[in-house]
Amino acid sequence: MAQTNIYLNFAGNAEEAFNHYKKVFGTEFAGPMMRMKDAPPREGVPPLPESELDKVMHVSLPILGGTQIMATDVLPSMGQKLVEGNNFTISLSPDSKAEADKLYNALAEGATDAVAPHDEFWGYWGTCKDRFGIRWMFNVMNPQQ
Repeated sequence: MAQTNIYLNFAGNAEEAFNHYKKVFGTEFAGPMMRMKDAPPREGVPPLPESELDKVMHVSLPILGGTQIMATDVLPSMGQKLVEGNNFTISLSPDSKAEADKLYNALAEGATDAVAPHDEFWGYWGTCKDRFGIRWMFNVMNPQQ
């Protein structure tokens, strides 16, 4: 079933924040916390420094009314820097790749920071910052995830 979530970026303290939120909301993570070191190596992408390997690649926590908050740590080694305004994303999880493409194409008109949806090891993923400055993520999980 399609859903919408709020995706948060942290400057290296996503795990601490989400352990706090877990206590606040009295819920458990929706799946394991994925670390940067869990990602398979990619051709043309240099390995991460040791200091970033245990940073959070993805975590998800149900909060209220079926909403989930999700998060990642930004990586200085990849030129990422957390500033107010880039610390959240609206994450859309449509039911199909076709729906993800349709939403992406509409929201990416005049967008910056756009990565068209494409296959990744966890599913079909893309992102853009729309012409109004709002970040959107499109994520169709692989059936085995």
